[in-house]
Amino acid sequence: MSKIKFSITPAIRLLRDRQVAFSVHPYPYEKRGGTAHSARCLGVDEHCVIKTLIMEDDRQQPLIVLMHGDRKVSTRELARLLGVKAVNPCDPATAHKHSGYLVGGTSPFGTRKPMSVHLEASILELPLIYLNGGRRGLLVGLAPADIQRVLEPIPVNVAIEG
Repeated sequence: MSKIKFSITPAIRLLRDRQVAFSVHPYPYEKRGGTAHSARCLGVDEHCVIKTLIMEDDRQQPLIVLMHGDRKVSTRELARLLGVKAVNPCDPATAHKHSGYLVGGTSPFGTRKPMSVHLEASILELPLIYLNGGRRGLLVGLAPADIQRVLEPIPVNVAIEG
């Protein structure tokens, strides 16, 4: 059995440091391919591929939202839950400044700045999920319970049909 070669990202380093069991899934990155492309490459349901979205509230406080690949975030509902006027996705440069990752390679693990993490609650019901491993074309597979343990996310119900 040959070993899969991949670069050690801050996300991979953090997962190893926290002794999280995870699998590594490289795939050919496609600009604007999103979770539909990565799910096809891995042969998994897009619902189990989780997007890491860097957003800001109206006070420019960054936050992370973890959402099913086949769903979108109701920013209006998220803002209401957070008690702020608005929540909006960051532009790529701002997202990179907050996370340290390029858009398309953003992981919730090992971010440059500590940020609150908001997780769509139904993700916790899945047996296995796939998240970005910290670079474009690299997903990691892990149990949702490990996200709870490592990131201590706030469960939310803000998904809308994608």
